[in-house]
Amino acid sequence: MSHSERLIMNDISADTPRSDGSRSVIMSRGRQSGSVRAFEWPTLFLAVVVNALFWGFVLAVPYIGASAYVALAVVIALSSSLQHELLHGHPFRSARLNACLVPLPYSLFIPYWRFRALHIAHHDDPRLTDPYEDPESWYLHPRDWKRLGPVAKWILQANTTLVGRVLLGPAIGLTGFYASDVGHIIAGRRDVLLAWMSHGIGAAILLFILSQIDGVSLFAFGAACYAAHGLLCVRTYLEHQAAEDVGHRTVLIEDRGPLAWLFLFNSLHGVHHALPGVPWYELPRVYRQNRALFQARNGYYVYRSYWQIIRRYAFRSKEAVPHPFADRQQPVSPDHTANSDIPPWAPDQPKGSFRKASTAVSVASGK
Repeated sequence: MSHSERLIMNDISADTPRSDGSRSVIMSRGRQSGSVRAFEWPTLFLAVVVNALFWGFVLAVPYIGASAYVALAVVIALSSSLQHELLHGHPFRSARLNACLVPLPYSLFIPYWRFRALHIAHHDDPRLTDPYEDPESWYLHPRDWKRLGPVAKWILQANTTLVGRVLLGPAIGLTGFYASDVGHIIAGRRDVLLAWMSHGIGAAILLFILSQIDGVSLFAFGAACYAAHGLLCVRTYLEHQAAEDVGHRTVLIEDRGPLAWLFLFNSLHGVHHALPGVPWYELPRVYRQNRALFQARNGYYVYRSYWQIIRRYAFRSKEAVPHPFADRQQPVSPDHTANSDIPPWAPDQPKGSFRKASTAVSVASGK
């Protein structure tokens, strides 16, 4: 990054939280670090809306039937986007308070505290897309790809199309995630076990409440959760690419339509990775004011809209599954930080514990 670029980035990033919600100490021209940031009312309001919509459509099931489950899939996807904001330290500095804003696991399949820990590790940008070190990478190391049989290769290659990612991605990601976490638990990872126990209690409460509402089908609700994860795969489909230059690995999608709002403008993913503490509603402004800089930094890995992506990749593979230069990368272990204000039973993972975690966090992001 040039000196002028660094000054601009310092201006943008001053007084914003880091990826985990802790405070930035970057100084900028004309500002002093440590100033009090404005309270993020839009995020708090969004949390109220998400919870109200979820229970509103649940109660509407007896009256509007299948349409309610379709609406629930969209709301659950929005709740996952909101959780992505919460884990990045919005709107409160307290991770506990943020977690309380979505009190039950509406998306059902992934524990919030596991999502948080793995996603913060994913923000170690030099490791982005690494098949072993990035918990959200969809790539495989070439040697692992060679070991697979023809059926597995066909499934994973189908997953590189957008339609395949939406239909198969949640199942592929969740299968790997569950297998990985079972291994962690067997190996004695108490934090993983307790995160799952906490999630299990929340999921049990949610399912019990749903079972008491006349007309609500738990099977249909599970299908809505799967559809929500598939919808999120539209965002995560090409948000990262394997590139030699770290800055070129993260996409910018300039869409301002319904999908961009559903994903809380995480479609401007290059901005989010450069400045993970910027709240969702500020991302369009920050990008608009520094568009040329961000595009130059990401090597012009830019799409105008999600419709452009759908037309181009609905049934066409974006790239191969094997990572193109994984053989040349030095193995490293994530050295991530996290907000200390988290439950004592959900600490950050030990260094090196993400080899290989899962692609399920991509499915959940809301990463």
